[in-house]
Amino acid sequence: MVTFIGTQEMQNHLKKTRLEDAITRLAGMIKEDYLRWQAFDKSARVANHSDVGVIELMPISDGTQYSFKYVNGHPKNTQSGLLTVTAFGVLADVSTGYPHLLSELTLTTAIRTAATSALAATYMARPDSRSMALIGNGAQSEFQAIAFHAMLGITELRVYDIDPAATDKLIHNLRMYPALRVIRASSTAEAVKGADIVTTVTADKTNAIILTPDMIEPGMHVNGVGGDCPGKTELHADILHRAHVVVEYEPQSRIEGELQQMPADFQVTELWTILAGKASGRTHAEQVTVFDSVGFALEDFSAMRYLEKYVMHANSPVLDLIPEMMNPKDLFGMGMAGNTMTNPARSTTANAVPINA
Repeated sequence: MVTFIGTQEMQNHLKKTRLEDAITRLAGMIKEDYLRWQAFDKSARVANHSDVGVIELMPISDGTQYSFKYVNGHPKNTQSGLLTVTAFGVLADVSTGYPHLLSELTLTTAIRTAATSALAATYMARPDSRSMALIGNGAQSEFQAIAFHAMLGITELRVYDIDPAATDKLIHNLRMYPALRVIRASSTAEAVKGADIVTTVTADKTNAIILTPDMIEPGMHVNGVGGDCPGKTELHADILHRAHVVVEYEPQSRIEGELQQMPADFQVTELWTILAGKASGRTHAEQVTVFDSVGFALEDFSAMRYLEKYVMHANSPVLDLIPEMMNPKDLFGMGMAGNTMTNPARSTTANAVPINA
């Protein structure tokens, strides 16, 4: 039997655990796993692209446990009342290959993405950062806002989206955080002006230019979240040229991140080296920093560990996904049990039907 954590299980968990606490706790687990970087068998995700979106598999293993996530990205889905991103994941034992947890990861991915963004920013943004511009106010936006409010002390949020209804939704949902002042901007440039941190989390699968070099001020930290597949970017390339750029897993980011715009020898720093103290996230107050975040399988591994530790319980549902065998060498016998053609008691000559009847 395989334990199952569905959306209802996750919703019940968040009724008992504040979202900001879940984000902070998961950020700690993500850091723990990044500090074990060398223990992981890593690879870029496997992607199947179409004109309207992408479907991806994200595998990773630390030698003891193996996980993968199935995730899609279809920006036009909202026109049909569907989510842009959905996901589920599996956590398995390497020693047997048996999966022991199957879980929703749609809601959990939003939490882990925000946790990773805020974790990186604690090392890359100026310590006195208190204002953030949030460009793109869709499904991920609340999670980013709450993560930066909880983990970095952001108290002022300037928000903008080309869809005013998305901004209405965001402002409404953030009313439960009275210490976070939310300001509606009339443009990206207005939202960004004077901000300490800029988070871009737009959805269109296109090489867009959401931020231009003239919007970038000394000391800004840019958290680029939306550019997460080939042919999808948000930042003008010149912003990267003048910034200290940090990525999760360089071989994947070269293909999918803002980094896809840059030459192969463009220098970047992997996040794990900063968390381990081997590199610096920021060297001086005036430096411009960019976290080119595309999402990496290690973060989903951490998320599955979080679910196993904090959400799974004795009464969690189980799925009859793996057969329980009396004789593990007789899969045929188990599979055909009850079939009259393999039941000796019923396959007698007396009960046989003539072939030409």
